[in-house]
Amino acid sequence: MATACEKNTERLPVRLMFQDEARFGRMSDPRRCWAPAPFRPVVGLALVREFVYEYAAVSPGDGSLDHLMTFSMDSEHMGQFLAQVRKAHPGEFIIMVLDGSGSHKCKKLQIPQNVELIFLPPYSPELNPVELLWNVLRRKEFANRVFDSLDAVVHQLDLGLSSMAANKAAVKSLTCWPWINDTLNAK
Repeated sequence: MATACEKNTERLPVRLMFQDEARFGRMSDPRRCWAPAPFRPVVGLALVREFVYEYAAVSPGDGSLDHLMTFSMDSEHMGQFLAQVRKAHPGEFIIMVLDGSGSHKCKKLQIPQNVELIFLPPYSPELNPVELLWNVLRRKEFANRVFDSLDAVVHQLDLGLSSMAANKAAVKSLTCWPWINDTLNAK
């Protein structure tokens, strides 16, 4: 198997990215909230099993965020997302760090020529900075909310991710951990 250096035959600039996917839907996400004394906060609850899936990849070095919403999670959609990321970063060789999900290791997965996948150890989500993006998104955009339709969930997801993607400094601050920064600055 060729290493990332051997695969980068054109000696393109290297972009380190971390990828993950998450499910969002009409299931409520009750969290702590404030209410003036002596009142107790009232939070709606929904248990509707309708979901969408969001693929995201972050580049901690510059805070760029690429994302794709789908209605299922499989190797076909993962291939579409990899193609979208490749198109968003032309002229770069992308080293993408991700978990070992079946859709990431499937033989049918179409991996673009300028993308190399590196898998995290099993059961180690704490090593993937995209997990923090999901936490922030759920806390700011979905906590204590009830959505009347899946379209409303999609709209809120798009608003939240677009806002995150527009604020590269905040994304970099959240995801460029010291060990990642050391890796990016290694010679």
